[in-house]
Amino acid sequence: MKKLLLILMFSAAGLACAAPPSVIPLWPEGVPGKRDIGPEKIGDGYNSNVSEPTLTMVGPAVDHPNGTAIIICPGGGYVRMSTAREGDQYATWLSTLGVTSFVLKYRMQEYGHPAPLQDVLRAVRTLRSRAAEFGIRPDRIGVMGSSAGGHLAASAGTLFDSPLGRTGAPLDSVSARPDFLMLMYPVITMQDPAAHAGSRKALLGATPSQENLQLMSLEKQVTSATPPTLLIHTQADSAVPVENSILFYQALTKAKVPAEMYLFEHGGHGMGMRDGLGTSSLWPRRAEEWLRDRGLLTPVTQAK
Repeated sequence: MKKLLLILMFSAAGLACAAPPSVIPLWPEGVPGKRDIGPEKIGDGYNSNVSEPTLTMVGPAVDHPNGTAIIICPGGGYVRMSTAREGDQYATWLSTLGVTSFVLKYRMQEYGHPAPLQDVLRAVRTLRSRAAEFGIRPDRIGVMGSSAGGHLAASAGTLFDSPLGRTGAPLDSVSARPDFLMLMYPVITMQDPAAHAGSRKALLGATPSQENLQLMSLEKQVTSATPPTLLIHTQADSAVPVENSILFYQALTKAKVPAEMYLFEHGGHGMGMRDGLGTSSLWPRRAEEWLRDRGLLTPVTQAK
C-alpha cells in the first residue's frame, strides 16, 4: 500500500506541473429542461446543486498514454458528489496507469430522473465523437462510479439505448454504450430490502411509480449487450448492502457478460482509496490487474 501511496504522490506532483485540467461543457447548446435552482455549492471536497454538467479531463501522467478513457461518476446519494475522494483521487491514480480520466459533474435531486442518465450518456457520446481531439480510443471508453455514482455508471451500461437518454440533439446518433464498467460499492436496486432509500428518494421522488422502480433497478435491465464489468464492495458496508453488487453480478452471469467481483470484509461505505482497511485497501491493484487483463492498459495507436 505504501508503494501505491508513493505513486499517487508523485503523480499528483506531476499533474501539478502540467497544464490545468480541461473542463468540457456537456450541453453547449443548452442544458435540457434547465431551471433556476440557484448557484452550485462547492466545498469540503463536495459539489451539490448542479445545473451545468461538465467533464473535467485529467490526462495521463506517463509518457505513453494507452488510449483508454474512463468517465468517473462520484457518489453522494444523488444529493451531492464526493468529487475529491471519489473523483479527483481516482483520476490521479488512473493517470499513473496511462488512462485519460474525465470526472463527471452531473445533475442530481434538483432535477431527478432522467437528468443524470442524460448527462452520463451525453458524456459517453461526447468522448466518442471527439476521441481524436482527446487522444483516446472510441472503443475504449469506460464508466466508473461509486455508490450512487455506481448506480449512474451501471445505468449507462444497461440503459445506453433508452429513449430517456436522448434529447433530440444531433449527438444522439452516436453510440452511448460504454465499453466497460467499474463499479465501487454501487447502488444497484431500487427495491427493498437492499435498496438505498436516500438515493431512491433523491432520484425518483418520495413516491416513485412501479414503472420507475423497475426501470432503475438495474439488475433487471442487464442484457447480453451490457459491457464487461468489475464490481468492488465490502461486507462491512452498512449504507449500501453488498447484495447490490451480488444482484448485479448474478444478472451479468446469467446474461453471459464477462464480470469480475471482489467482496472484501473490511471497509465501510465510501471508503474510496483509504489506507488501513486490510485487503480492502488493495482494491486498486485488483482493478489494475483487471484493466490489464482486458488489454485496456496496452498502448495502441489512436483511432482516427
